[in-house]
Amino acid sequence: MKEYQELETRSVRNNMSEELEHKLLREIEELKRELAKLKGEEISQIPTYQFSGLREKDLLEIVQIEESFEDKVFHDWFHSSITIDKEAINYLAKLLEREGKYIKYYNEENLKIKFIVPILNLVDFFISDNVKDFYEEVITYKTDKFILTGIVDFLVSKGVKRAEKPYFFIQEFKRGKENSDPEPQLLAELISAVELNHFTSLKGAFVIGSIWNFAILEKLGEHKYQYFISENFDSTKIEDLKAIYKNLLFVKEEIIKTVESETRGVLRC
Repeated sequence: MKEYQELETRSVRNNMSEELEHKLLREIEELKRELAKLKGEEISQIPTYQFSGLREKDLLEIVQIEESFEDKVFHDWFHSSITIDKEAINYLAKLLEREGKYIKYYNEENLKIKFIVPILNLVDFFISDNVKDFYEEVITYKTDKFILTGIVDFLVSKGVKRAEKPYFFIQEFKRGKENSDPEPQLLAELISAVELNHFTSLKGAFVIGSIWNFAILEKLGEHKYQYFISENFDSTKIEDLKAIYKNLLFVKEEIIKTVESETRGVLRC
């Protein structure tokens, strides 16, 4: 009973925290408008959507996007020839033994620092001085009809001091969907990166408690997209945790190949 009460209290705190964040963001936008009015500047009427508060219905109002249930799109990703060495397997097993039973109680920050970050550090997305992992980065995509912006939890990107060309996202280190739904937030981030970088597709993942889902977004036309969401991977089960790690290694190798290809293209020019 005590554990349940603690869990409920944390959930309320998280919800209050997010409500406060959204309220502050709205107040900041209002202050910007008032300041622009005082300065006699033209006030933009373009609606702004924050990643952290974006809902599925919001996304559907501004772009054409549909989910595809074609599982084959994940085949090469999830069935790669990558092998995990014994040292990594032992590390993951020890991490799971130490933290696994607590995941359902962790708030967002504890889940991130105690469990998810160690996995990401094991993958080691520091590919080079100008291609590496970033946390809490701001990304903004502006059109003449809407603006998508906000703080991204984790991404692998080209850049030295800040993320400049994202290649992969992980969104929302949340305990559960009662806090907010990370899926549309991730999709909005992927859309922003695809458009900003002139990509045709991009990969990502979102985390809800112990459950990981991987995603692929494809651009079909102007503000028209389709996306794929993988099966659930339960990180409290060692085989699933190993699969998560292997899937992340595949992403790392794919980014390395992409960067090398871009570099060759620049040299040819």
